[in-house]
Amino acid sequence: MRKLRSAKEPVTEEGLLYHIRCRPGDVAPYVLLPGDPSRVPRISKYWDVKKEVAKHREYVTHTGTYRGAPISATSTGIGGPSAAIAVEELLRAGARVLIRVGTSGALRKEIEVGSLVVSTGAIRLDGTTRQYVVDGYPAVASFEVVVALIEAAEEMGVKYHVGLTATTDSFYVGQGREGFEGFKPSWSDRLIEDLMRMNVLNFEMESAVIFTLANVYGVRAGAICAVLDNIVTGEFVEDAGVEDCIRVANEAVRILHEWDEEKRKQGRKFIYPKMLTRYYSLKRSYG
Repeated sequence: MRKLRSAKEPVTEEGLLYHIRCRPGDVAPYVLLPGDPSRVPRISKYWDVKKEVAKHREYVTHTGTYRGAPISATSTGIGGPSAAIAVEELLRAGARVLIRVGTSGALRKEIEVGSLVVSTGAIRLDGTTRQYVVDGYPAVASFEVVVALIEAAEEMGVKYHVGLTATTDSFYVGQGREGFEGFKPSWSDRLIEDLMRMNVLNFEMESAVIFTLANVYGVRAGAICAVLDNIVTGEFVEDAGVEDCIRVANEAVRILHEWDEEKRKQGRKFIYPKMLTRYYSLKRSYG
């Protein structure tokens, strides 16, 4: 039986954060966030150095390096509440860039199963974010993370889409599916149609929480999701596009790390097109 420091400070006497079982310094500044714990070793197999640092409940954490970039991956489990716990504790452990590496369902006919969606923001249909902010507060991704994910996807030649995501707490009724024995509340009858009219690209269950908490706490966040199913066409292929999603997310961390190093050298706070043009021109010159 473990004793914690206090109910207000859920940390073990050994200094481990209560849920993720990590200490400050156990995680890198750049953290990838899959939902599924089994996806963590699939992510870290691409790294140059990797180590499992914690495994508790739905939270599995690996830390290492990828092409010179310090990197961690922590599974969040399914849904907003467990994702919020992961974000809270990862930030306490040293995370500063959070990238969801997830799966989703497409809301548009033209989005192919097996392709990827880079989220620029998320509609907050969840309940967790309402514990933190008012209803009008936007859930938006960091523009730097969005651009890094796009660049990584382009470099790897994978099919991807960019746009808005809808985040919900419910896999069944909350995504327009029937519940047990055909249960479906009247408000959900037009949910899919309304989201399609609003040009929302996909459904998933964590991005809005990660974006909202990242903005509240002043860190960067983004999301890239593989499309497993298309709600319009009815196609569903388990694990479709997940490996591409993992590869792109890892590469985005390498890109962000390089950009951050360049910003430090130039004394800049943000990337911008001219800075990147000069950076890549010099990089090509020096090989």
